[in-house]
Order: sequence, then C-alpha cells, then structure tokens
Amino acid sequence: MTEQETYDNFLKDFEKIINTDSASENLDGVAEVAAFLKNKFDALGLATEITREGERGVPCLKACTPSKNGRYDFMFIGHMDTVFPEGEAKNRPFKIEGGRALGPGTNDMKGGLLVALYAIEKLKAEGNLEKVAICVAFNGDEEVGSENSRTWIEKTAANCDHVFVFEPCRPDYRHVMHRKGGGVVQITASGISAHSGANPERGANALVELAGHIPVIHTLNDMDNAITAQCNVIKGGDKFNIIPDHAELTVDVRVGTREEADIVTEFFKKLPETNYVQGASIQVSGGVDRPPMEYTDKTMAMWEVLHAEAAKLGIDSAWISTGGCSDGNWTAALGIPTIDGMGTVGENSHREDEYMELDSIVPMINIVANTCLTIADNQ
Repeated sequence: MTEQETYDNFLKDFEKIINTDSASENLDGVAEVAAFLKNKFDALGLATEITREGERGVPCLKACTPSKNGRYDFMFIGHMDTVFPEGEAKNRPFKIEGGRALGPGTNDMKGGLLVALYAIEKLKAEGNLEKVAICVAFNGDEEVGSENSRTWIEKTAANCDHVFVFEPCRPDYRHVMHRKGGGVVQITASGISAHSGANPERGANALVELAGHIPVIHTLNDMDNAITAQCNVIKGGDKFNIIPDHAELTVDVRVGTREEADIVTEFFKKLPETNYVQGASIQVSGGVDRPPMEYTDKTMAMWEVLHAEAAKLGIDSAWISTGGCSDGNWTAALGIPTIDGMGTVGENSHREDEYMELDSIVPMINIVANTCLTIADNQ
C-alpha cells in the first residue's frame, strides 16, 4: 500500500469515527466506535475482544498480536470517549479545511486511535509484524478519570515491556515524557446557623471558616516545583439573613513527583488542626489519586530511538512535560517505560476549534511503526 493509499484510507476511517458521538456518558456511542475498530483489527489478524469494565460497564477494546512467551514488546493505549455531548457530531461534523481536520475528537484523540491501527497495518504489510508483539488497549472512560477501566489497563500493562500512549502529539512534533499526577480534595466546613441580624453571636460561619483556609492552601502553589493547588469551587449559604452552618470547597491538586504527592497528602492531613471561627471545624477527603507519569533511564533510551527514527524522516522531534493527566500515568507508575503524545499532531483539545494537522498522519504512522521495529529488533 502506498503512502497516498494509507492517507486516503485513514481519512475515510477518520470521518466515520469522528461522526460517531462517543461522550464518556454515551456508552452506546463508545461501543459503536469500539466495534468499528475491532473489525479493523480483526482484518489484520489480531486476537480481539470487547469487554465491559467496572460498575458502569464501560466498553473497552483489546487487540493483540501473538505474544512472546506471554509478554508484549509494546502496549498501545488510547481512549475512545470524548468530552463532547450527544449531537455534537451532527452539529459539527468532520470536515477538512486548510490542511486541518476538524470535528469533535479530531485531536483528543481519535486521530491517535487510527495511528495505532495503521502503524500495525504498516508492520504487517511490510512483513514485520511477527517481529513485534503488540497489545492494543482502548478504553471508554479516560475523559472522566478511567475509574472503571483503570484495573483493566494495569492488568494488561503488567505483561508489556514498553507503552505508547496515543494522545495527541503537540505542534512541531513534541511528544510527552512527563505528566503531573493529581486529584481532587474536598473540604467540608461545619458551623452553627443563627439569625444574621438578631443574634449573629450565636452562630459559627462555615463560609468564613473556609475563607480562612483558602490563603493557606494557596501557599502550596510554588511554580519552582510542580505542586499546584487551585481552590476552584466554593459552595455555602442558603439565605442572606442566615449564618451558614455548612460550606464546601473543592481544590484541584497537581504534583510532578511522588515525593510531592507525599507533601500534599501531609499538608491536607494537618489542615483541620487549625480553625479560624470559634465553633466551626473542617473535614478533608480526597487527595492525589493519580500518580505522576515520571520518566526513567529506560524511558530515555526508548526516546532516543524514537527521536532517531523521526530524524530519518526529516523531523526534529522533542519532548515536553505537561500538567494534564492521561492513562500513561498508570503505566509509568508500574515502572513501565511510557511515552505519550504518539497520536497525530494537533491542538485545542476539548474546544470547538480542536484540529488535527493532516500532514502529520503518515509521518506519525511511520515513526511509531519504525520505532517499535527497531526496539524489538534490539531486545
């Protein structure tokens, strides 16, 4: 198959899955995308299955070549869900404009799903697929935290030596080697209600109690490190003339290393020891529940191969760190060398102006296939 044929076939498949609504909440839509991709992997001779994972029964697709004594050289991770609601594909269907593909999920990350598929097709077409053992794992709830599929991902990854995550590659072929970990901290303040005019002295204002903690929490933000703690949602009060006896604060926390996760955990553990309103108190729940995606010497060795293969195609690739999380956080935490941003090049994820660069399709397929083959040959 020529590169032009690959490109044309890719766009036909791309239009199909972009025009299929598959929000995380739309399990039928996710299942439709999974079934479409399963047929494609079946045609390549992979062993495939669609399972329903977790309490919600989230559709997840696994497609594997023959293993090497029960292990795989590579795990290809991707997610089939998007952040866009049902009806988005009808309102904003796939289209091509000025060298870009537009539509819901073009960048995050349906382009990446097809890069994984077509890289395997390239290996097969060139007679090299038997040299590389690959296990594909596409889940359907990444955009809502992978709560139902995390165990499935980790179990699959346990038999894999390297991981590629097919989230979008950043402009100028910047891949992702490090991602922050993070989580949500919920702080609940309890106070005493009272009439705010007649007898306010009898009350203990839960909102004021929370207000005292917010500046303290904000001190966690130290841009010299990777810790961030953003107080993003506060709720409390019912009527203007009643002192509130209940209030809630939600904090988004991000960390760059496991050591920083320990710092955050200890910080919030001690937070209730100080109070600002007599008669009020706070309770803290949640915390860092997604570990950071950290790179190791083995990851760097993997990167050197990728970088060299890209250079052969005239591409000067680079790598970055980002504050967003992906399912690569789970595999890196297991100690498996993980590189993210292996999908098509694009930008503006989760926005209506999301796009994918058409001229990145064939290069990314080639980079992935060639890197896998080189690493497998050298093991």
